[in-house]
Amino acid sequence: MSCLSPVDPGLRSQKIGQKVPIVVNKIMEQVRDTQLEIAADPASSRWQQWGRRWSQIVAIAIALNLLCVFFNLTYVPLRQIYLRYVPAVVEIYDPIKGIAPHPITQDYLADIAALRSAVNDAGLANPKINFILTDLRHQSTTLVVENPFLASGQFTTFAKLKRKIQDFTGINSADRAFQTFWQSDYLQATGWPQANTFIAAKLEPLLQQNYFRQTLPTGQFVDEFWRLDIFFVGFFGVELLLRTWMISRQHSEISWAIALARRWYELPLILPFWRWLRVLPLAVRLHRTQLFNVENLIGQVTHEPAAYLSDRVSKFALVQLVNQTQSSVRDGTLLTAWQSEQAYTRIGNPEKLDQITDRLVQLIVLQVMPMVKPDLEQLLRHSLRQALLGGDMYHSLRQLPGFAALPGEALNGVADYLAQASCDVLAHSYADAEGRMLLERLSHDFRQALGQALQAQTHSEELPRLVSDLLEELKVNYIQRSDQADPRETLQEVDALDQRIQSNRSL
Repeated sequence: MSCLSPVDPGLRSQKIGQKVPIVVNKIMEQVRDTQLEIAADPASSRWQQWGRRWSQIVAIAIALNLLCVFFNLTYVPLRQIYLRYVPAVVEIYDPIKGIAPHPITQDYLADIAALRSAVNDAGLANPKINFILTDLRHQSTTLVVENPFLASGQFTTFAKLKRKIQDFTGINSADRAFQTFWQSDYLQATGWPQANTFIAAKLEPLLQQNYFRQTLPTGQFVDEFWRLDIFFVGFFGVELLLRTWMISRQHSEISWAIALARRWYELPLILPFWRWLRVLPLAVRLHRTQLFNVENLIGQVTHEPAAYLSDRVSKFALVQLVNQTQSSVRDGTLLTAWQSEQAYTRIGNPEKLDQITDRLVQLIVLQVMPMVKPDLEQLLRHSLRQALLGGDMYHSLRQLPGFAALPGEALNGVADYLAQASCDVLAHSYADAEGRMLLERLSHDFRQALGQALQAQTHSEELPRLVSDLLEELKVNYIQRSDQADPRETLQEVDALDQRIQSNRSL
């Protein structure tokens, strides 16, 4: 059950009424800025519009090419569907795939057509029928023995053909079933109309599916899809060279080779193999040109792998960081590595630690101390009062007339003086050259003393061990907690944050 209380319609309309002018003002400001940019540089805006349109045209060309690629990849498995419903496609595309009618099945189909024509002319009593039936029986033996469907890989089609003739004749052997079926006596007993219907509906469609595919000297099947794909490859190659050349001209720090390397995902567009990888540049182009938002689709497709991969990468990064820190702690180089002149790599100013300390001291003295001055006064007032009231001399002096009210006023003045004096002393010491030198010496000596104390025998063994154990405990407990948490829930939170950011940008 939801625990949210219903929102007052009046309040809701009031909030909406407050947001609408803000959104409208933002839109108007964006439009105004765009108009000013166009007015300031119309040529640049025109070139950007042309560039966006050209990118959209290229994206559409990639999509068309990818459709052709998928059609070419799936043509052979789906050829029987094209042959049944759109035979014109088979007539056009068979030569591109090197597909030709198989001689054995074509002769078989030709004899069936001759038999049908002879029966239609003079019935089963026609003398030519016996010669045709004899030829069909010989071809049936060749069909069963040589299996012309083997070259095209249509094992199921050949098995279906044998099963059909066996079921119709009731004979378990395919060869004997064909020999019995192509007998004039059997055809007369069965009836030519029924036999002809079986031939046209069951046998001929299966025989027509068989084909012979030409091969290259290397043993690969002939595939002349490259004759169609070469136009797309040439177009994509020229477009890639021109685009990378323009990028290298616009940005002097980027060479042509670097621009090509950054466009590595467009290489499948010009490769004659693995053409299905062109889906990658298509997704990038569609998203970049805003023709189609594929970010959500890619996020959903890679949701599970990204969740577990990011979880594993985070574990690896943490374990590696903790292990390196443990190694530095055990070697005693965690706090002293910056003092070494050989093993420590310095970047920038070698005295950056002193500069950091100087900035911190300056920040504390000039900005932090004046802000905490009231708190410092209260602390000093309380400390002085406790020190004075707790002394034996104060109990003796309280017997004097008028002394009871004196400590409060005196302590307030002393506390105010000490607080002001502390701030002034630090500020003047930092501003004064000699005082600042003394503060720097104090800071330097403090670091040196701390380093020496940490390297002492009593601490050099205990502290590294304690810190190493603490890091190991942190590592183990983090891994255990990460194993208990579902990385998919974390990824859902990341997706929710991304959606919230995108919605805020759209306002």
